[in-house]
Amino acid sequence: MARAAKRMFTDSELERIAQAVRDAELKTSGEIVPYFIERSDRYEEAVWRGAGLTALLVLIVFASLHFFTDLWIPIDSVELALLTIGAAGVGIVLVAMIAPLKRFFAGQELIDHRVALRAADAFIAEEVFKTRDRTGILVFLSLEEHKVLVVGDRGINAKVDRSEWEDVVARIVRGINSGRPVDGLVDAIGQCGALLEKHGFRRERDDTNELPNRPRSATKRPQRRRR
Repeated sequence: MARAAKRMFTDSELERIAQAVRDAELKTSGEIVPYFIERSDRYEEAVWRGAGLTALLVLIVFASLHFFTDLWIPIDSVELALLTIGAAGVGIVLVAMIAPLKRFFAGQELIDHRVALRAADAFIAEEVFKTRDRTGILVFLSLEEHKVLVVGDRGINAKVDRSEWEDVVARIVRGINSGRPVDGLVDAIGQCGALLEKHGFRRERDDTNELPNRPRSATKRPQRRRR
């Protein structure tokens, strides 16, 4: 299991999540796949935006001191250029290393887009679509972005309302915000099972466990994606 899951859950909690999947699938034909990832993208745009802003701030400060005060600034144009480049470098490091800054400079629209793309990749890579009745459900957590997505296959999506998926997401978010992420995830997985049962996806006698119950996590760094 990659560090994304290990950072958020202990081994016993991961087993508890796997058991929740087994319990949820016991009476239904669905297949539920919990999936964790450290981040969905590196957001290079955010890093360069941070670099540009810190460089601009340095220039604004020195211009303000030069034109609007009587202070003597013992620095020439070459030194100012080097200082500006250095400030840009500081901006790059800060945004790259501090997740809230990265989220701020990336912006919600870009984050939503990249997380959705990464969730789609996970849906295909984990073969969530590969069920007899097309009732696979991906429960996707992207930790750095603080994003949760629930992606259902077309069999169940044809019957489940969007608000019902939003309720599943809300259960996970409440658990995380209250300091009990495993409780939130177990609750959400149970709700996925309840939705499958509610909409008629009951377990048949010849039903088999088509996908592993264990939580999954990415082991490779995500590739940069363009809009």
